[in-house]
Amino acid sequence: MSNTFANGIQIEYETFGKPSSPALLLIVGLGGQMLSWDEELCQKWAQNGLYVIRFDNRDMGLTTKFDEAGIPDIEAVVKAVKNGEKANVPYTMEDMANDVVGLMDALKIDQAHICGISMGGMIAQTMAFSHPSRVRSMTQIYSTTGNPDLPQPKPEIMELLLTPQPPGRAGYIDYQMKLYKTIHGRGFPFDEAWHLQLAGRNYDRGYYPHGKARQFAAVIAQGNRKPFLASITAPALVIHGADDPSLLEFFHNQPCSFGHRRAAGSLSN
Repeated sequence: MSNTFANGIQIEYETFGKPSSPALLLIVGLGGQMLSWDEELCQKWAQNGLYVIRFDNRDMGLTTKFDEAGIPDIEAVVKAVKNGEKANVPYTMEDMANDVVGLMDALKIDQAHICGISMGGMIAQTMAFSHPSRVRSMTQIYSTTGNPDLPQPKPEIMELLLTPQPPGRAGYIDYQMKLYKTIHGRGFPFDEAWHLQLAGRNYDRGYYPHGKARQFAAVIAQGNRKPFLASITAPALVIHGADDPSLLEFFHNQPCSFGHRRAAGSLSN
């Protein structure tokens, strides 16, 4: 793994494949580290002719932490957004999108395929309408648009997301396994061994719950991205499961709207 200074922070990243190949940049979700992008999968994409880059978002893993910012008041952020006011947050989703652009600059990548999961998808959306010339295509995996008119996640999901992660390795792993199992669908068997290994590796590499809280505040503060999505003209693919208890309602049976491009799913709402 390597690191580079970009957009004012130190970003930890790893690459697979030849730099001369088309770039695929992978953006992880809330509280996740680059390890969530399975190494074997990254290697397979590289073998199929892509230059694959996975990295730690700000405030997570081995990328710069924002300790001095403290823990955000999530209730105050929610209230500000509902009242149409500017929320007081340590950083924004626009900052996180600029991190991605900065990493591309450091790696001398003019344009890339951008793939994001959950919060990573939100960062990808922001990047696609803020820096359209840098996006070759955009793939969304179980993400959403921030539209407040859409149904909210199921209560058990919100409870888990808002519950502080317990201290200690065993407590963290128990928490993560509960979260993984809660959001797991019925279509495929749950790979307990793989998820246990991932949780353990994440804890050992960079346990840092405060970063997750600040990332969550940035997600809430950005609000509704729907008005900006029609300006995205990059080819877009939306991948979403039918059993997702947190974001299913955001995508189910909604029409598509990405400029004049057709996506496999919906980001019109």
